[in-house]
Amino acid sequence: MPLNLHLFRLFATVVRAGSFSRAADLLHISQPAISKGVRDFELQVGCRLLDRTPKGVRPTREGHLLVRHADALFAAERAAEDELASLHNLSSGSLRIGASTTIATYMIAEYLGNFHRAYPGIDLHLVSANTRDIADLMAGHDIEVALVEGPVEDDHLVSEPWLTDEMHLIVNPRHPFALAGDAIESAALAEEILIIREPGSGSREVVAQALASQGVEPRRTLEVGSTEAIKQVVAAGLGVSIVSTATIEDQLKLERLKVVPMRDLAIERTLWQLKAPGRIDIPAANAFERIVRQGCSTEARVALG
Repeated sequence: MPLNLHLFRLFATVVRAGSFSRAADLLHISQPAISKGVRDFELQVGCRLLDRTPKGVRPTREGHLLVRHADALFAAERAAEDELASLHNLSSGSLRIGASTTIATYMIAEYLGNFHRAYPGIDLHLVSANTRDIADLMAGHDIEVALVEGPVEDDHLVSEPWLTDEMHLIVNPRHPFALAGDAIESAALAEEILIIREPGSGSREVVAQALASQGVEPRRTLEVGSTEAIKQVVAAGLGVSIVSTATIEDQLKLERLKVVPMRDLAIERTLWQLKAPGRIDIPAANAFERIVRQGCSTEARVALG
């Protein structure tokens, strides 16, 4: 038999207050309303729950049994209310952000730091995965913000342009491309081992489309599961790759990699923010998006001088 929680609350308040009048004061309702509510609750559960005495009221054995559950039940209710309230302000709560691998590793740290300084009461959770996995998390409401590297076709999501990222061909400094000291034709990549990301990676899709637009199909490829690992493989001289400029600054400074321009192919890709139509964004998600967009505007102004 489902309990009427409103009546249960009236009964529990009477027990805690020790009288109907004090319970009425606590709940800001009339004493007759409290008395009727407790009688209705006793009728619902089928037994007497309170003994009325000249000094007030005390619970019966059945009343004691129910009161033991009241504290836990209404504490859980308050916790749910507090958590729901936290979704509507920026003083507490949490924000779950999903970012595809390159963004999570090389691009998002500054935005996270800016957000934390502005809203220190919000707990941040970052999930890093490939574009397809991040899209699935967003569609499943497992994250509130999704930033990805490749276009996503999903009936449950909308892709909004976020940032433009350049991609460059990288080789070992002793590779013939590097030693030639000149730009190459993209067709030359057909004879190379091209190091690529795993299926589902946004950067893999962008590179494949760019090469296909030039009719270039490398005869040999090697799949590697992260951009960081790709850099190490290329630095070891195993093959060549096309990666985001944001990922290679450290290895260029160490002279373990070299960028080789391509005469007939410049690869720029759009980075995307995924949205779930119809979902109401929580304030923390809106605040993080503002920080990301402001950061992009600043970077664009710096790039333009």
